Amino acid sequence: MGSSRNDSIESNSEKQTVLGPRERTRILRKIDWHLLPFMTAFYLFSFLDRANIVRSSPGNAKVAGMATNLHLTGFRYNIAAAVFFIPYTFAEVPSNIVLKLLRPSRWIPSLMVTWGVVSTLMCLVKSYQSLVVARTFLGLTEAGLFPGINYYICLWYPRSERSKRIAIFFSSASVAGAFGGLLAYGIERMEGIGGLHGWQWIFCLEGIATVLVAIFSFFHMHDYPETANFLTEPERSHIIDVLKQDSNHLSSRFDTQFIWQAIKDYKTYVLSLIHIGYSVPLSYHASPELIIRLLVPGYAIALFSPTIINELGYSAANAQLLSVPPFVAGCIATIIVGIYSDKHNLRGPYIIGGALVSLVGYILLYCSVRAGPSYVGACLAAAGYYPTIPIVLAWAGSNAGGDLKRGVVLAMIGLGNLGGICSSFIYIDPPRFRIGHGTVIGFLSLAIVMSFFAMWDYNRLNKNKEAQCLAGNIGEDKGYEFEDMGDASPLFSVFRPHFGNNIFADVS
Repeated sequence: MGSSRNDSIESNSEKQTVLGPRERTRILRKIDWHLLPFMTAFYLFSFLDRANIVRSSPGNAKVAGMATNLHLTGFRYNIAAAVFFIPYTFAEVPSNIVLKLLRPSRWIPSLMVTWGVVSTLMCLVKSYQSLVVARTFLGLTEAGLFPGINYYICLWYPRSERSKRIAIFFSSASVAGAFGGLLAYGIERMEGIGGLHGWQWIFCLEGIATVLVAIFSFFHMHDYPETANFLTEPERSHIIDVLKQDSNHLSSRFDTQFIWQAIKDYKTYVLSLIHIGYSVPLSYHASPELIIRLLVPGYAIALFSPTIINELGYSAANAQLLSVPPFVAGCIATIIVGIYSDKHNLRGPYIIGGALVSLVGYILLYCSVRAGPSYVGACLAAAGYYPTIPIVLAWAGSNAGGDLKRGVVLAMIGLGNLGGICSSFIYIDPPRFRIGHGTVIGFLSLAIVMSFFAMWDYNRLNKNKEAQCLAGNIGEDKGYEFEDMGDASPLFSVFRPHFGNNIFADVS
């Protein structure tokens, strides 16, 4: 499949189609309407399925039966939550390599079917041990979706248009966080139906919904611009030419040398450190229950009990409603920052700015003993770090040259998901949770430092390439001489005639 697509790119790229800005925007919007609904739905169900153990946890009113039924005492719940991230992290690279070889419309929905089946069957777990096994398989089967969607976006959009698209589909994570708890509250009313507990119905119904969406996408998801039947021939030729120019004519074929380029590139690990700086707070903040626990810090542990929630004056539904605004703030901020990051062709400053906002939020959480400031801190934390994840991924995809290397780099950035293991064990010191908040502050600080380094390093590399091109009289017409060099090509990120004259676009 990969070779046939490469041949199509080569043949179509010879057709130069010059269109005005308004027409180019119309084509991108047309692609958006055919791609983004699928990507958003995929990630929404992914986030719902991975977080259903949280919504079945002791802090969620009557659904707390899972903890009793499965004897989740001590650190058992933490372990069951954390084990997901181990296979999830290490299966991402193999999955993106397979995605390069197979059609996206077959591989991504296949992943959805498998994790949907696993999620559905989780309703049958009878013990702590079986829960851990099920969570392990859920992490394994779900691993390829997030890096796969980011890779898929890179196959359709030029670098200057990716951030806002990643932000749109990623914002579904905050939507899932906002309303997942309320969904669980409704499902738990099915307690006893069919001989199943409410928490079992959560796993069952969300898993079945995932499988149904996956089956639908098998027939309606598009693979590549070259094969998209919703594009006219002039539109298809234009977008293929734009993508070819944007890649500086780097090779799009499958070759293991490009995998090794990604693995050996130190910049991959710099961006992974930035990502891990945000994955710790994201994994923690994804739980509505934990946000609710911040509302009244003095009663943090007590909020595990529905009785105490009532004593505080909150019904279970009202407590879940209180968890919605931080996620809404994260959703809105994610889309706005994604749009302006693309508009200004900047990544690093937006990442650092988001981290600073989030830091203010966590400092409030660390220092406050009252509900009001804690709640403001939770909102600031979400509004700060939710937007940064799409920007980090757009940054990584923009600066990895060549299709296969880009796919592997986007998957390797997933090493940051190991932060989810950390976040499962750091909130252990109620009622102030200073260990947890302090750890998150440390990771956010790491992300800021590494972002500054990445900005400096990318600008340094870009200036060196510009000097090399000027000294050697290397122009875009010589691009094919460097097609196997990946982003080490002297032309990569220097000559960007289609997207303005700023040679630092997308790298600073």
